[in-house]
Amino acid sequence: MERAISIILMWLLPLQAWAGVWTVKSSVKATLQQAKAGDTVIVPAGVYYEKGLVIDKAIYLKGVGKPVLDGESKYEVVLILSNHVTLEGFVIRHSGFSDWKDLAGIKLGNVRHVTIKNNVLEETFFGIYCQQSDSCVITGNTLKSNANQRVQSGNGIHCWHCDGMQLIGNTVTQHRDGIYFEFVTNSLIKGNHSFKNVRYGLHFMFSHNDHYEDNVFDHNEAGVSVMFSHGVDMKRNRFAGNQGGGAYGILLKEITDSRMEQSHFEDNTVGIYMEGTTRVQVSENVFKTNGWAMKVQASCAENKITHNNFFGNTFDVATNGSLVLNHFDNNYWDKYEGYDLNRDGKGDVPYHPVSLYAMVADKNPAVMMLFHSFMVSLLDRTEKVMPGITPVNLVDRAPFMKPLTL
Repeated sequence: MERAISIILMWLLPLQAWAGVWTVKSSVKATLQQAKAGDTVIVPAGVYYEKGLVIDKAIYLKGVGKPVLDGESKYEVVLILSNHVTLEGFVIRHSGFSDWKDLAGIKLGNVRHVTIKNNVLEETFFGIYCQQSDSCVITGNTLKSNANQRVQSGNGIHCWHCDGMQLIGNTVTQHRDGIYFEFVTNSLIKGNHSFKNVRYGLHFMFSHNDHYEDNVFDHNEAGVSVMFSHGVDMKRNRFAGNQGGGAYGILLKEITDSRMEQSHFEDNTVGIYMEGTTRVQVSENVFKTNGWAMKVQASCAENKITHNNFFGNTFDVATNGSLVLNHFDNNYWDKYEGYDLNRDGKGDVPYHPVSLYAMVADKNPAVMMLFHSFMVSLLDRTEKVMPGITPVNLVDRAPFMKPLTL
C-alpha cells in the first residue's frame, strides 16, 4: 500500500522538481552540453567568449550579475533552435557583421514558446532576430547599436514569418529599424521605446491582425512605416520629433480596415501620411506643433477622421487631389474662426482644413520663406471667400469649438 502511494505522489509532483540546476564554472557551451531538457543553467558574472552559443534543448539559461557573452565582432552570439527556452539576464555584445548573412546577438530559428527577457544587447548587427517562430515573448530588453548608415546596420528586433509574438517593454536605439515586422500575424507590440534609429522606429509590412499600443517612437530619421497590411490596431502611441525632408510620425500605405486611436503626434514634419489607405478610423488623437498634421493623398478612400484635436500645426491637412472620398467630422481645429449661435459646442460654419498656401508649399517647399507674410494671409483669405483650388469637399461640417478631453 505504501509503495503504491509513493508511486502516485511521484507522478503528481511537478516536472520542475526533477529538473537539474547547473552552474557554469568556465564554459557556458560545455555546461549546456551536459544539461538536459528542462534544466536550469546559471551563468555567474564574467565575460565569456563562446564563439557562437547554440541552444538546442529546452533550457532556462539565466545570468546572475549580468554576465557578458561576447561575439568578438565575428560570430552570432546566441542561436536558439529549441522550443521552451528562456534566456534572461545577460549582456550580449559584439556580434559579427556580414553583407549576406543576418548575424544577430540573439537569433530564434523556427521555434515556439521562447522567452527573451531582461537582457542588454550592445553593438550587435541585428539585435534579436526571429524567423518562422511562434508564440515567443521578448520583454524588458535594452538594445543599443552603433548604426550610422542604413546599408551597414541591421534591425533591433526583427521578426519574419512569425505568429503570436509579444514584444513588451523593450528599449531600442541606433539600429537601422528599431522594430521590424514582415509577414507577422496576431502579434502585440506594447510599451516599447524606439528612438534615434537611422531609418524607422517601427517598420511593418505584410503583417495582419496585429496590435501595437503604448509605445513611444521619437527622433527616428523617417519615423514609423506601416504598409500593405489590414486589421492593424494602433492605440495610445506617441510619435514625436521625427523630422526631415522625408520624415513623418507615421506613414500608412496600402492599409485597410485598421484603427489609429488615442495617440499623440508632436513636432513631426508630418504627423500622419496616408497613401492608398481604405477604411481606417483615425480618432481621439492629438496633433500638436507638426509641420503638416496630416497628408491625405487622393488615393485614400472611406477613411474617417473624427474627434481629434489639432493644435499649433503649421498646416492642418494637405492633399494632392480635388476628389475627396474621406470624412472629416467633429474635430477641434485651433485655426477655426467660426461661431456657435445655438451653443451646442459645435461650429455653425463648416471648416476647410486645407489652405491654398498649404497646397502651394507642399509642391514648392521654397515658398515657405514667405510664411506669415501679408501676401500669404491675403491669398488664404481670398480662397476662403472664393474657393477655386482647394478641395471643397474636404470639410469638417461640425467642428468642435473647444478642445476635446482626450
